Amino acid sequence: MALHTRIAKPRPAALDLDSAKRVLKLEAEGLNALADSLDDEFAKAIDVLAHVKGRIVVTGMGKSGHIGRKIAASLASTGAPAFFVHPGEASHGDLGMVTQADAILALSNSGETAELSDFIAYSSRFSIPMISISSRSNSTLAEAATVSLVLPAAQEACSLGLAPTTSTTMTLAMGDCLTVALLERRGFSADDFQQFHPGGSLGNQLMKVKDLMHSGEAIPLVSKDTLMSDTLLEMTAKHFGCVAVVDEKKVLLGIITDGDLRRHMTDDLIQKRAGDIMTTGAKTIGANALAVEGLAIMNEKAITSLFVLNDETMVHGVLHIHDCLRAGIV
Repeated sequence: MALHTRIAKPRPAALDLDSAKRVLKLEAEGLNALADSLDDEFAKAIDVLAHVKGRIVVTGMGKSGHIGRKIAASLASTGAPAFFVHPGEASHGDLGMVTQADAILALSNSGETAELSDFIAYSSRFSIPMISISSRSNSTLAEAATVSLVLPAAQEACSLGLAPTTSTTMTLAMGDCLTVALLERRGFSADDFQQFHPGGSLGNQLMKVKDLMHSGEAIPLVSKDTLMSDTLLEMTAKHFGCVAVVDEKKVLLGIITDGDLRRHMTDDLIQKRAGDIMTTGAKTIGANALAVEGLAIMNEKAITSLFVLNDETMVHGVLHIHDCLRAGIV
């Protein structure tokens, strides 16, 4: 029977759980060892990457290549232009994608991956800085690198000790360390992050209040001297279930909600002024705040609308909970 068609023998579920727990514990031990091993070489690597005028070219063979693709994607999505080049393709023309303004991030657990030899030679020939991630400080790759990041000794989680498991987990984690440290070094913000993630759930969660709010004539506004008969008309016409009471400069004085109307339901309600009914100290939000923050406030306060202020005083817009839900913000 061929190996790839071998059928696994049944065994108690507890043994499968034991296997899974052993893997996680061994990989966790590897990550703890990695955290303890970081030194000045890591800071040097960040210095190199922070001063790259071009792009970060990530390369690796086999499992290291798969990890490298993820690292390149993480770097690119956090403001550090990066892409992955397969070392085999590099030897057949793709080295032309690497310029002297770039930096190379080369991954190899052994540090002796033959397919990386052309990358090593190219880096040396054109003085292109190269950062290596490997498990041997005296390997060919580590000794040729501008900065060598060495993974600590750790047991592979594979029971045979053959399949890359703990080593690939540590390599991936090292890539995340580089990505986050570089992000923080560059002062990459949530605004920047949104520029690279305009679609999908990440983009939705980073939308600003100003992207969703209603403004201009859509805002329900009255003055404190407006009769409640006219205030009710404004609330009904604008469909937000509330109205902002403002002065002549649109500074927020208070708000009137459906709840306020119910609490003041008397025979002379429509003869009263908005200032007599309004509630002061209403919860508001700024236009540049994340829309998800606005949704959180509305959920916490059990309300459906928030008035948006400029300079913390002037009414600039109104955000409704339905606007957030339609935009996929949860």
